[in-house]
Amino acid sequence: MMMKSIAAGLAGTALLATVAFAQSPTATTDKAAPAATTATTTTTTASGQWRTSKMDGLKVYNEANENIGTINDLLMDKSGDIKIAVIGVGGFLGMGEHLVAVPYEKLKFVNEAVAYTGTGAKPATTTTTGAATGTADTKPAATTTSSTSKWYPDHAVFNASKDELKNMPEFKYTE
Repeated sequence: MMMKSIAAGLAGTALLATVAFAQSPTATTDKAAPAATTATTTTTTASGQWRTSKMDGLKVYNEANENIGTINDLLMDKSGDIKIAVIGVGGFLGMGEHLVAVPYEKLKFVNEAVAYTGTGAKPATTTTTGAATGTADTKPAATTTSSTSKWYPDHAVFNASKDELKNMPEFKYTE
């Protein structure tokens, strides 16, 4: 039994070694070296760009900081420009969700987290002076994340209520 295991191990090693030798280039060739191409590749940075894979599931809020849905899909034209955002409204774990299509340019993307609007322990507040009235506004401070380290925004803002989105015609994928 031990000899069979050793023989199988040696046979496997021999097969792997053959594959490794077959992949190594030969030192001499009879063919001429391929001509260098005129196109050169350069390394580019993508700072300030967002990954579309991270946009899927991004929360969408309205102007009152109410969660109204999530981005389910981004649709682009043939030139690669994003034209439509498909937003899922309502439902639970994908069940009963109402999909609506909104123009992509109507969405505003925000890098800072949504300001706290719930009850309970109060977060730190900031005081700003209104320019026209001279009154002081007290609002919860938004927590910030370095936008240079993230490849996606924190959330999107669309000026509509959840009920308004639910009343929009349902978006359906057709072939």
